[in-house]
Amino acid sequence: MTAARIRGDGDRERWRDRGAGDDGGRYADEEYEEVSAAEAAREGLRQIVGLTGKDPLGITSIQPTDDGWLVGVEVVEDHRIPASTDLLGLYEVELDMTGSLLGYRRSRRYQRGKGDGG
Repeated sequence: MTAARIRGDGDRERWRDRGAGDDGGRYADEEYEEVSAAEAAREGLRQIVGLTGKDPLGITSIQPTDDGWLVGVEVVEDHRIPASTDLLGLYEVELDMTGSLLGYRRSRRYQRGKGDGG
């Protein structure tokens, strides 16, 4: 079987099937390549932009989980004039150990400049 790739991630191979059956779950009989924290952060940002179509501001956090990575991404939800009144959103992206998307959610929505205090 040929190597499988995450869609949109260029030619980078993530895992290979070693020819064993499909009975043991996704990783049981497969060889896979875990992504680094930096790769997970980039993939989380790319996924949110692709799913929401919002303008990204950047990565706000990254932490390992039992199953992979949890990445925080800040985006502009609504551009306003002046820019100091833009509405921002903070999304949490859950990736597995190979960088594949497991899920995402918006955890906060707030006005620029009033993120922590109000």
